[in-house]
Amino acid sequence: QVQLVESGGGLVQPGGSLRLSCAASGFTFSFYTMNWYRQAPGKERELVAGISSAERYTNYADSVYAESVKGRFTISRDDAKNTVYLEMSSLKAEDTAVYYCNARRGVEYWGKGTLVTVSS
Repeated sequence: QVQLVESGGGLVQPGGSLRLSCAASGFTFSFYTMNWYRQAPGKERELVAGISSAERYTNYADSVYAESVKGRFTISRDDAKNTVYLEMSSLKAEDTAVYYCNARRGVEYWGKGTLVTVSS
């Protein structure tokens, strides 16, 4: 069955860094666009970053970011490991949220989320 399992969340001080991972199984990972969403308390779920499937010959994958995280977050994927990452730096209190992994290619799949808390 399809599984997306996020890890790497936790408590971090403002200005700190975290790396989230999402391990995928049960589908052909390399064919899917992979996304990170987040949902803060009392707010709607929002797209944080997304990365396309890699081009067959160049291995280039396009990425997009929410304006609020540009320059601070980096999304990457390792198709050999069926894993997508979100490197987060210069974290702010407003980054506090549950972060969800999403796979999309017509159909879409969701992980259960990992909590990131930015607080001193």
